[in-house]
Amino acid sequence: MKRAEIPLVGDPRLADLHPTGHHPENGARVRALHAAFPGISAAAPASPEDLEACHLVSHVERIRELAEAERTTHLDADTLVTPTSWEAALLAAGAAIEAARVGGFALVRPPGHHALADRAMGFCLFNNVAVAARFAQRELGLPRVAILDWDVHHGNGTEAIFWADPSVLFVSLHQWPLYPGTGGPGEGNATTVNVPLPAGCGDVEYAVALTRAVEPAVAAFEPDLLLVSAGFDAAAGDPLAAMRLTEDGFRMLGERAGAMCDRVALVLEGGYDPDTLPGLVAATLDGLTSG
Repeated sequence: MKRAEIPLVGDPRLADLHPTGHHPENGARVRALHAAFPGISAAAPASPEDLEACHLVSHVERIRELAEAERTTHLDADTLVTPTSWEAALLAAGAAIEAARVGGFALVRPPGHHALADRAMGFCLFNNVAVAARFAQRELGLPRVAILDWDVHHGNGTEAIFWADPSVLFVSLHQWPLYPGTGGPGEGNATTVNVPLPAGCGDVEYAVALTRAVEPAVAAFEPDLLLVSAGFDAAAGDPLAAMRLTEDGFRMLGERAGAMCDRVALVLEGGYDPDTLPGLVAATLDGLTSG
């Protein structure tokens, strides 16, 4: 059955908030998406309480305090906090929440799937998709949430947050070995399914992985909501990885994700070529609505 048009959620201010200079994760990503999709709707920012459903209060307060210090602080080699990062992070998490509420696609930054309960890492301050999952359970009456992460990097933060929670299924397709070094062969449990793939995989290999591992796991779990950590850094030519997915591959991912659950929402993670990112997102949306 053809799915209705997917609402797009975001905020044009995210192109300028949380400035990262020449860092791969920069505002050009959001700027390109707003130029390509003029119908993106704004969402209310998340509250600190929304974040605290997944993160320790001490972590939430630390990010807020570092931003209020009015200087840029490097938390690690990849992750920084600027004077506007707190505002950006609340907007990103708020858009993820709104996407879960309306069945939309949150086109936001900074990304979130590496953020742990107590620590920012890997470009990520707070775990947007995890915050959306907890909101869906708490406020939308959707007790069983599946998260499909097809970002090229393993979503270690999402995995850790829900590792011991049987109400959330986490399934990850990712290049391995690659940052952050987790999600390797044999890592998983009853509701954590990792599908590590070697460098160089493309459309065919991803389709096989969906058939063999992803779709059976999601079908067995019977989720009330499927959230997608939609990274686009597995695309051919992305500067941070070595996969070979094409626009047709992302169209296939969108179509097959849409077939896994009646209720689906997506949250942008990686994808670091602003020239190709809009086309990859468009292909995914086309797959979702045509399947």
